[in-house]
Amino acid sequence: MRPSTTPPSPVVGPGLVVLGIDPGLRATGWGVLALVGPGVSSAGREDLTVLGYGAVTTEPALPLPERLRRLAFGLREVIGRWQPVEVAVEEAFVAANKRVAIAMGEARGVALLAAAEAGLPVFEYSASEVKQAATGYGRGSKEQVQEMLRLQLGLEAAPQPADAADALATALCHLMRRRAEARVAAAGALSGGRA
Repeated sequence: MRPSTTPPSPVVGPGLVVLGIDPGLRATGWGVLALVGPGVSSAGREDLTVLGYGAVTTEPALPLPERLRRLAFGLREVIGRWQPVEVAVEEAFVAANKRVAIAMGEARGVALLAAAEAGLPVFEYSASEVKQAATGYGRGSKEQVQEMLRLQLGLEAAPQPADAADALATALCHLMRRRAEARVAAAGALSGGRA
């Protein structure tokens, strides 16, 4: 099963390419962002580029093992196509419905396995951290996340489906964390390690 996808962006050269994943059994959203540093971007500054996004979907009528196999296949295909160097996954939340929680956990396990098979480091973020990065508010709605991603990432339209938008927000959350860590490290190096 092929994951749904946006048209590919032009290759951006060396940079940090991150795959964000929003696990779900019916639809696992994915989004690929690249952070291109000042030495690489044409403007001499960091640029954030959307390489692609979409969702790997499964049919509810299929047996569970087949649904999980299709999710794994789709995520492996996304990893192979975009060659990320890091993966950011939204943590599972505690659902009121036990069945929903188990299904999300199974989809999340497939996402972690696909990343591990590719030898990629995985970073996990809570839903509130992801929404905070996208909207500046840890309890933003799906529509707010989609619209803020459109604005922050310079997209013509809000990313669809919502699962893909959540995956892009997860990748954005990770890149913002990595950017902050790099700035702290650079400031420490400039001060000679003095507090």
